[in-house]
Amino acid sequence: MAAGPQDVRLYEAQQKIYPREVSGRFNTLRVIAVCVLLGLFYALPWLQWDGHQAILFDLPHRKFHILGLTFFPQDFYLLTWLLVIAALSLFFFTALAGRLWCGYACPQTVWTEIFVWMERLFEGNRLQRMKLDDAPWSARKILRKGGKQAAWLTFAFVTGITFVGYFTPVRELIPATFSASLGGWETFWVLFYGFATYGNAGYMREQVCKYMCPYARFQGAMFDRNTLLISYDTVRGEPRGSRRRGSDARDQGLGDCIDCTLCVQVCPTGIDIRKGLQLECIACAACIDACDDVMDRMQAPRGLIRYATHTSMAGGKTKVARPRTLIYGSVLLLLIIGFGIAVGQRRLIEVDVLRDRNALYRQSADGHIENVYTLRFVNKDENAHSLKLDVRGLEGAEVDTDAPALAVGAGQILSVPVRVRVPAGQVSGGHDIEVVASATDQSGIEVSASARFMAPVKK
Repeated sequence: MAAGPQDVRLYEAQQKIYPREVSGRFNTLRVIAVCVLLGLFYALPWLQWDGHQAILFDLPHRKFHILGLTFFPQDFYLLTWLLVIAALSLFFFTALAGRLWCGYACPQTVWTEIFVWMERLFEGNRLQRMKLDDAPWSARKILRKGGKQAAWLTFAFVTGITFVGYFTPVRELIPATFSASLGGWETFWVLFYGFATYGNAGYMREQVCKYMCPYARFQGAMFDRNTLLISYDTVRGEPRGSRRRGSDARDQGLGDCIDCTLCVQVCPTGIDIRKGLQLECIACAACIDACDDVMDRMQAPRGLIRYATHTSMAGGKTKVARPRTLIYGSVLLLLIIGFGIAVGQRRLIEVDVLRDRNALYRQSADGHIENVYTLRFVNKDENAHSLKLDVRGLEGAEVDTDAPALAVGAGQILSVPVRVRVPAGQVSGGHDIEVVASATDQSGIEVSASARFMAPVKK
């Protein structure tokens, strides 16, 4: 008799992971990294530098304040340069030590650590959280779940405000938030970034690393046999089996692994490191701390799970200096040096010359040929400067402006109409000139821009 139709499920619901608490040297390093990075994120918008916010991306005024430097749209190439350095740094350190960024410094990891810590604070340890989720709804469950949600939402809201505080001065943003006078865009980004933090760190967690993060997909292209990874020593650990504390595993035909599965229970992505390298591994080293603790209790040497390379696990010698790391390191060093030179030699004042389109030239009553231009100054310095104008490239040319004093304030963009005058009988046709602006209050500041001077052609 033929079997009837069967219900085959092609998709399985995501099983919630309950990472177990772990202590150890790598967990301590991770906690320190979380505290330092979050401390910087929440504290930097409140720091002041020369009368303005130390780090402020002022989009309406097109100014980026970073400590003592002010960047304008003309400096966009420096931002691109910096992003290239950051990307190459990721490649370099990945080739050396795998996904250390993911395990200790990635924003997803950092905020997830805080959200998991708040969850433990309200719901208890791993077993208590599992029992609470399986238990029917009660006053106790509502209180614990509600407290956790309130803490999550508050922290996410503070995160959203802090993020927007890098674009709108935070000392103005906070009062505006609590007086319900935020602008539309500020309101949108506070809520959007807060909701993203709440969803990613509170609920999605490891799913962001496993399914959304592109880094997990292309990391394998940067690994080789000399890359430092979290590895399980199969030769030493297999075959697995339980035994008495202090007993010799080899006498019982067993490896050092007692198959306690603690390495799986503490893993934030729920993988079994004993199955080898997997793209879900974020190199947080929680499994190392858990295994080392078990080895200590079993009176066995630490390092059954450890940071190691495939070469060292096979008994060879790891090569740190190899073509991949040398190329990455050399290019990265050159980019960093070049960036430092570019920032150090960046012009504090820039000038652009725009010709008046209404007339090519005009002849004044005193017998001079005049061309009218608009000079656009950008002062990137934190100090105001007084400027003196000059013209080069055309004999007898002089520059004149109706402005009583040519002064450009700190971080100011100033447009000034000027006239370049030449005696009528001294010039014919078009000539290339150079308009030069030099600071009268500080030596060494001089900028110039080229322009075209037009005059009637002599017959």
